[in-house]
Amino acid sequence: MSVATQSIAEVKPTHRAKGWIRRAIMGGRITDLGRLPRYFAFALLSGVAIWGPITGYLKTAPLTFKSSTSLILPGSGASASMNLNGIGQASSFANSAFSSNSVSPTETYKRLLNADRILDAAAKSLDITRAELGRPRVNLVDQTSLIHFELTGRSPEEAQQRGDAILTAFFDELNALRADEQKTREDSSFLAINDYRNSVATTRADIEQLQAETGLISVAQYDTLLAQQSVLEAEVRGQQAKVDEIEHAVSTLETSLGINALNAALTLKLFADEGYGNLLTQAATQTTALAEAGAQYGAQHPKVQEARRTQIQAEQAAISRATELTGMDAAQLTTLDVAPNGQRAALLTELVEMHAKSSGAAQQLDTLVRQAQVQAERLREMAPAAAQLQDLQRDFSVAEAVFASAIARTQSTKTDVYASYPLVQVLENPSLAERPSSPNRKLAIAAGGAATFMMFIGLLLGWSRSKIITTLIRKTTSAPK
Repeated sequence: MSVATQSIAEVKPTHRAKGWIRRAIMGGRITDLGRLPRYFAFALLSGVAIWGPITGYLKTAPLTFKSSTSLILPGSGASASMNLNGIGQASSFANSAFSSNSVSPTETYKRLLNADRILDAAAKSLDITRAELGRPRVNLVDQTSLIHFELTGRSPEEAQQRGDAILTAFFDELNALRADEQKTREDSSFLAINDYRNSVATTRADIEQLQAETGLISVAQYDTLLAQQSVLEAEVRGQQAKVDEIEHAVSTLETSLGINALNAALTLKLFADEGYGNLLTQAATQTTALAEAGAQYGAQHPKVQEARRTQIQAEQAAISRATELTGMDAAQLTTLDVAPNGQRAALLTELVEMHAKSSGAAQQLDTLVRQAQVQAERLREMAPAAAQLQDLQRDFSVAEAVFASAIARTQSTKTDVYASYPLVQVLENPSLAERPSSPNRKLAIAAGGAATFMMFIGLLLGWSRSKIITTLIRKTTSAPK
């Protein structure tokens, strides 16, 4: 082999290698149909790579059905009020579920729907495992109080049953949470109520002890005694005025008659005695006889002396009778009225009557004064007890009102079951699917079609890449510098 022939043989493989690399990068001519087998083979392999998995998925994937449920939270609050006779009013108010910006009830319930114990309870009710049940897909609708959640199953009925099980477990858990909250509140209130009850019992015991020690039952009793004391003091003043009036009248009569009431009484007693009156008549007769004898005879004449002796005896008899009746001696008898007849006798009688009234009025005054003094002393002794009893009764009223209010508040809060966990209602019950949600044949075919279309676009670009690259190179080289 000559040197020229050897050189040509060495140049051809090198030229071919460079041409193949250029052909792979730049491509062939658009009219070169020799490339079709390679493009067809690539399109076939790509189609198998695209549609093989899709077909396998559609053939082997189990059918899945979806059941959707909608919940709603009413936006209004709730209030309750009760009137307690003699105590007051107890009321409770539950704010709207959306009144707080820091807490979202929809977010709370979204988390609760996915809580493990709810899923466990729902799975247990269906006699399946929690893994077989799966987790609900919960969605919140913005600017609304709606909660949507979805569950899947191998049949429409199974998906619906799972939705019902989740709903039942969710509401059971809500009721349990509300009951636990009520119990916790009642337990915390029970201690306070016991303190209030002990306070009421202690105050009542203090009141009973004070009542037993002082005999004062109530402040009203002390007020009644105080009112009676005022009335009694008014009666004392009135009786004193009456006594003064009668004594003044007695004094006036005594001055006018010149005799005191005692002597007036003795005078009336004396002259009311028939024996004394007879003796006075005899004494007067003997005095008349003595005067007649003295007019006829001398002073020493036996008839005069006999008349004088008889007259003296008559006067002594009258004085003796008067002394016996009045208890006064002869000298004191001169203070008596010697002429209690006619109008003077009536005045003496009035004087005696008024003196008797004065004595009775004075006695009544003394009785009223003693009663007022006893009552005043009792009031002075009961005043501190009344003040203490009033304080105790006020404390008892306050303690009793607080105690009753605490009980009423505890009872009224039982109606406020939606304070922490707002009311939620089922807007749409778990639906019964009409068609499977997975596998989605339309979506799979659309994805395969899109991938096939992109593959053909890629093959078209690869077939015409030589023309495209050449055009781009020409534009670049011909661009003005």
